[in-house]
Amino acid sequence: MQVFCDFDGTISIEDATDMVLSRFAGSEWEDIERQWKQGFIGSGECMRRQIALIQASRKDLDALLNTVSIDPGFKEFLSYCSLSDLPVTIVSDGVDYFIRHILARQGIDDLRIVANVLSYRFAQGRESYSLFPSPTATGCMSGSGVCKCRVVKSAELQIYIGDGRSDFCVADKVDLVFAKAKLADYCDDRGIPYVGFENFTDLLPKMKAILPSVTREHRALLHSKTA
Repeated sequence: MQVFCDFDGTISIEDATDMVLSRFAGSEWEDIERQWKQGFIGSGECMRRQIALIQASRKDLDALLNTVSIDPGFKEFLSYCSLSDLPVTIVSDGVDYFIRHILARQGIDDLRIVANVLSYRFAQGRESYSLFPSPTATGCMSGSGVCKCRVVKSAELQIYIGDGRSDFCVADKVDLVFAKAKLADYCDDRGIPYVGFENFTDLLPKMKAILPSVTREHRALLHSKTA
């Protein structure tokens, strides 16, 4: 059994990528965002074009990332997962550097993270940034920089936690979904079973109550397949 969790808006209070773009990319990033939301481009292309617009030094970028907060209940959630032998993977269509920096400030540096890969270089007196998709993106039907569906397939029993558009395609491909915000609305519209939550403090007791029955059902299914 494994836990897979989105980052922006789920673990982080603010969407770190949107914060960086709003501060350092000018208004053009919003035009690209609209093209993605209207279905003209995939999220992978959207992110690559947006990240290329960033005009900021590493120092200024890090200073902004230092202001991003995470859900106050997330550390307790991680402690429970560790004690329960539940591996946690962050799977995000965001930026690996942003995620690692934000978590490192909270003393969290041992989680597996699957996300788009940020590259930067200094040339002609300024720093420039490029984004490369995760290896999981190859052949993604949604055109994402991270194919979340492919990532979760690595686990035998999957728990998924998310909040937004990048979580839509994976919601009906896992065993248990915890959803809020846009993801909860999406699940409602399509009849996808889920457990609603507001934050990790709210989520944790629900997970503790549900997991025993999920585990029993999974074991019964495995037994029927091998009988």
